[in-house]
Amino acid sequence: MERNDPNNELSQEGQTVGLPENAYRELAPGEAYEPVMREKGPKPKEVTPYSVIFGIVMAVVFSAAAAYLGLRVGQVFEAAIPIAIIAVGVGNLTGRKNMLGQNVIIQSIGASSGVIVAGAIFTLPALYILGLDAAFYQVFLSSLFGGILGILFLIPFRKYFVKDMHGKYPFPEATATTEVLVSGEKKGNQAKLLAVSGLVGGLYDFVIGTFGWWTETVSTRICGWGEVLAEKAKMVFKVNTGAAVLGLGYIVGLKYAAIICAGSFTVWFVLIPFISHFADGQTVAVGEGVTALLGQMTPEDIFRNYARHIGIGGIAMAGVIGIIRSSKIIRQAVGLAVGELRGKKSAAGEDDRRTQRDIPMKIILVGLLVTLAALFIFFALGVVHNLTLALIGILIVFVIAFLFTTVAANAIAIVGNNPVSGMTLMTLILSSLILAGVGLHGTSGMVAAMVIGGVVCTALAMAGGFVTDLKIGYWIGTTPAKQEAWKFLGTVVSAATVGGVMILLNKTYGFTGEGALVAPQANAMAAVIKPLMEGGATPWLLYGAGAALALILTMIGVPALAFALGMFIPLELNTPLLVGGIVSWFVTTRSKDKAVNTARRDRGTLIASGFIAGGALMGVVSAMLRYFGFDWFAKGWNGTAGAEVLALVMYAALIGYFVWDSKRAKVGE
Repeated sequence: MERNDPNNELSQEGQTVGLPENAYRELAPGEAYEPVMREKGPKPKEVTPYSVIFGIVMAVVFSAAAAYLGLRVGQVFEAAIPIAIIAVGVGNLTGRKNMLGQNVIIQSIGASSGVIVAGAIFTLPALYILGLDAAFYQVFLSSLFGGILGILFLIPFRKYFVKDMHGKYPFPEATATTEVLVSGEKKGNQAKLLAVSGLVGGLYDFVIGTFGWWTETVSTRICGWGEVLAEKAKMVFKVNTGAAVLGLGYIVGLKYAAIICAGSFTVWFVLIPFISHFADGQTVAVGEGVTALLGQMTPEDIFRNYARHIGIGGIAMAGVIGIIRSSKIIRQAVGLAVGELRGKKSAAGEDDRRTQRDIPMKIILVGLLVTLAALFIFFALGVVHNLTLALIGILIVFVIAFLFTTVAANAIAIVGNNPVSGMTLMTLILSSLILAGVGLHGTSGMVAAMVIGGVVCTALAMAGGFVTDLKIGYWIGTTPAKQEAWKFLGTVVSAATVGGVMILLNKTYGFTGEGALVAPQANAMAAVIKPLMEGGATPWLLYGAGAALALILTMIGVPALAFALGMFIPLELNTPLLVGGIVSWFVTTRSKDKAVNTARRDRGTLIASGFIAGGALMGVVSAMLRYFGFDWFAKGWNGTAGAEVLALVMYAALIGYFVWDSKRAKVGE
């Protein structure tokens, strides 16, 4: 894949032909990164009627699709990549030129959909599950205020994550989206390679999701001995065979993939068999809502009911550690805000550059105060109907959302996967304990805790998603202030859309009973909150064990957040990261010539981006087909061992293609 030196020839709009050579690596002392759309030169087109209207349409369409898919089958897709593909495709078909800046704005506005949907559907359906009701205004306002808070909280940390930590974080989703945007603008060899790999990965994942000709997940249960091992020793190995997750693993790289899988393997190959072995003869079920004995559970049941809680505790403690380590950055952000309020101007230099210009801190602080005031009114009149409890509610939201913003951004920067559901579970636990402590119990307490959790969940989802948008803008060279300002519009549109879709789906399918919507995250939230508000067991010991493990990992220099993420995310989604990381290591170490290895790495990054982009786009297509009633899935065949064997063959072929095509790279191409 071609990488250009910043001194290469520029286009008429002052942009380089492709991403500079130092886009993904750490900078040497004194070295600077020069984005595609340069600081000096003609001012690029960014915010236009076309880009704003297109972005709004994308926000509506993808909010509806993501809400349906997330509630119906339990999976939420990230909208950034497919929106980038559509923006580039429409621009090319209509013959528009110099669309790079406008496409970033389209993507940024439209990508609000995925994060707002995640924040809403992970929490608020629990109200229906618990037999309560959620009015449209509650869904809309909790999503809206959460999204706005996520934007406002993240802006002060933008320079740290996207500029100061340049090359230190892989930013997998931002990398894939940037490659789509830049390659689409170039319309050259990179665009062709991206299109081909996107077609390969997209068709591969489309066949899995739409037709089910081979299974999406392969496990050791495919063999007789594997079934016995799963039943007797509670040990099972699983891998997702999708192209998109394989590409994600390549971009994450072997180092972080190995740490994530180390956490996952600790749970699945140490803790679960250990728990099962010593609890096999247990005669009393343990855990809230658990009726089966440990000896009767599958490894997946033990993971879901017990081991995963250790991961939640680890994520929470890793978050606290991250907050402590980020205290200097937090103090700087607060100091900047106070300084601007006193009328002090920021130092001249990079802050005055277009590509480093954020919304002024005064506006951020005013916006934050207005949002908190509106949130207070919402809580007082529409949720708890008590001024004191409303004040407690906004304090919970403010403190947790602000402190965990850096954790969400850090997780996205490392693995492209925001552990927002784990952090929201901790929010629900803390808010429930606080609200119960001040006398709010039962139904009203559950409603208050869930709405508070919805606001925090959306804020953290937005913070994690928005850092991706800002990193894309940093690599390409857009104006951060414009991305930040127009992100609010995308938030309003997405919040209104998801509120309407959730109410509609509840009336059509419901969240309880036969044929109900799956909503697994919301069911987990409901299971956690009910015992806290009505009396019951909470796995404090497991949370504490995870917290202690995170502390130990930090002491020995292992990234605790990545390790805890591995413990929380299902095994089948972690193992393909390791496979992709091994492919990355293999491709970039086969030659003794460093330049050849670099060329292969870059070509592989583009192929991986194509896999992610194609898989994400085809995921949307599959969701839309299901929405309109086209069911071509081979249910009978997909559940057989033959489908798993075929999946292994196809997965091996996909990996072989990935390695072969990456090694075709030539220096200077």
